[in-house]
Amino acid sequence: MSSTNNPGRIRSTLRDFLNSGASGGIVLMIVAVLALVTANSPMAESYFHALHIYLGPLSLQHWINDALMAVFFLLVGLEIKREMLDGQLSTWSRRILPGAAAAGGMVFPALFYVWINWENPMALRGWAIPTATDIAFALGVLSLFGSRVPASLKIFLAALAIIDDLGAVVVIALFYTSDLNLLALGGAALVLGNLLLFNRMKVKVLWPYLVMGAVLWVLVFASGIHATLAGVMLALTIPLKLTPGTPEATHAESPLHRLEHFLHKPVAFIIVPIFGFANAGVSLAGLSMGVFSEPLTMGVATGLLLGKIVGVLGTVAVLVKLGFADLPAKANWGQMTGTAFLCGIGFTMSLFIGLLAFDDPTVQDHVKIGILLGSAVSGILGAVFLGVFGRKTG
Repeated sequence: MSSTNNPGRIRSTLRDFLNSGASGGIVLMIVAVLALVTANSPMAESYFHALHIYLGPLSLQHWINDALMAVFFLLVGLEIKREMLDGQLSTWSRRILPGAAAAGGMVFPALFYVWINWENPMALRGWAIPTATDIAFALGVLSLFGSRVPASLKIFLAALAIIDDLGAVVVIALFYTSDLNLLALGGAALVLGNLLLFNRMKVKVLWPYLVMGAVLWVLVFASGIHATLAGVMLALTIPLKLTPGTPEATHAESPLHRLEHFLHKPVAFIIVPIFGFANAGVSLAGLSMGVFSEPLTMGVATGLLLGKIVGVLGTVAVLVKLGFADLPAKANWGQMTGTAFLCGIGFTMSLFIGLLAFDDPTVQDHVKIGILLGSAVSGILGAVFLGVFGRKTG
């Protein structure tokens, strides 16, 4: 019987897609293309107008970038905490290779960007744009190769991207914070203290954390710190384990695991695609080919493409050659090179930092073109290397 006449088969195929590690990246690829097509179609005026419609105190774009993305950062924070305390980053031996590679993958893209934009002080504000790796995009491309890529390499990339996300959170907090409202900041500190008290008291139900988290978001928004960081703050207070001595098997029922499981699909298939569609659209009308040679555009693209490959692959090569670490099990240098190129896919977090760095829509468009260019070339080269050097693993 064909799948078209078998609803159970259709549901099973859809479930397999949603559970696939590649699916979030595939959805983002489709959304990025749709945003570009829409921004350069007869619907362009409606597209850009809709983003600036005010719903209460904020425009639709601000609701997406400040409120919806706070939920994305909440999930990022939950993943960071789980991996650091109870996962692939729980020991220093597991942290050293992806941690050092993530550091190199942030430093060198920033250096390439600063080198290209050194004579433009205004553009230097965007130095952090190419430092970010889009975990969904990168893992999505890697997962498309299935068993031709060893599981250890997928774990390495996931760990690197999680540490990279942590670095991006720190960068946003330190370098992209406006004037502070000390009263609101003090209120946020009190709410955060209450959340930590919930944690110490082993509160297992989630609703008190979420209610206080909403209050925390409002206060952080008013404080001058970017409101999305409230999501990370909330995540760090959610208990990972129930009580000391609790059997390991029951840890999956902890508040952190339950919330992370609940958020994963809505974030991957609703929130991040909405953010991507709202922010990846750039009108090419009136833009000349010269935009691709603009220092700002080239700084972002070069940082993502060359900075990531030099920073990630170079750091891994040094650590392996000096004997401080080994390549991920069953991986070869060709596959590692392809994975390092995938780290240059900076879609979600790079777009986010770009919007924080610059207010001018024209400058933002140049940033978006650089991100799309650098990410696309990085993704293609990564796929080529993985395809050429991939091998069937057991």
